[in-house]
Amino acid sequence: MTARIFVAITTDQFDRLYDEQTQAKLHGLGEVVFGMETDGKVAVPADIGDEFDVLLTSWSTERFDPAILAGSRLHLAVHSAGSVRNLFPAECLGGQLRLAQGGADAMALPVAEMALTMTLAHLRNLVWHDRAFQRTRDWREGGQGTLGQSIAAQHIGIVSLSRVGRHYASMVQGLGATSVRAYDPYCSTDDARQLGVELCDLEELCATSDVLSIHAPVTAKTAGMLGAEQLALLPDGAIVINTARAQVTDEEALLAEVKAGRLKVGLDVFTTEPLPSDSPFFGLDNAILTPHVAGGTVQARFAQGATVVSEVESFLREGTLRAEVTSENYDRLG
Repeated sequence: MTARIFVAITTDQFDRLYDEQTQAKLHGLGEVVFGMETDGKVAVPADIGDEFDVLLTSWSTERFDPAILAGSRLHLAVHSAGSVRNLFPAECLGGQLRLAQGGADAMALPVAEMALTMTLAHLRNLVWHDRAFQRTRDWREGGQGTLGQSIAAQHIGIVSLSRVGRHYASMVQGLGATSVRAYDPYCSTDDARQLGVELCDLEELCATSDVLSIHAPVTAKTAGMLGAEQLALLPDGAIVINTARAQVTDEEALLAEVKAGRLKVGLDVFTTEPLPSDSPFFGLDNAILTPHVAGGTVQARFAQGATVVSEVESFLREGTLRAEVTSENYDRLG
């Protein structure tokens, strides 16, 4: 029987995720049916469980009642974006439906690149120089004579050696950083040692880091774990980078430290998104802000689509998955 694959992704987003070669490969795996787009979203049909074998989702998939996934036919759902949590609650796991996260691996590298870019931009005063120089058009007012910092001389702290955290550790070491420490209760000492990273507790990490880069998912254990008490431990002038999830920090406490001028931040994520136009984070010289774009490169998007199709092919032919979401790892995924 030919596999039926339902694509609950808008046409525009599908074309940004799946290049021509990947689209052709997907069509070669079975009958591909695209959902109807309404107001930038695609709904999952109520009969998905009985009429289709595979469901593909992404950011443009309209939220649905998970009960419709139960049926005689649907056995695989693959999410083309990052976190599966907005669409698939944990209760979906453990039955006949298997779930794969098709976008996270592909986005890990560009997210780490963005974290590194923000780190270097702050260390070398790049954004501050540009703003001042563009505004004043004056050589000295633009910061001529102001010295930056070398990344090799910094004590780098990493919150979570996730896929992104591991890439970031490798990148800063590649640029000469020799003091790289991390907090990650799920990482073994041997694993960290192979990465060239020393493990320590969160308070010690904060107290000893010139740069603190956050790469942890939001879970019941991580939400708010970087609060006022932990942030106060950071040295004066320390840089906090967050390209993961804003909810890992106490955003108000972080804002207070930034407004006081004690810390610098590079933020790609916020508690409220889109960030309101009257947010007090705007206009601060020691804040670099981007609108949740860290994972968005042309190459990463196409890699996401290729990963999804590879998972579908592997499942249909061998019943195997490389990026399966299970009840054991669900709470640790972003």
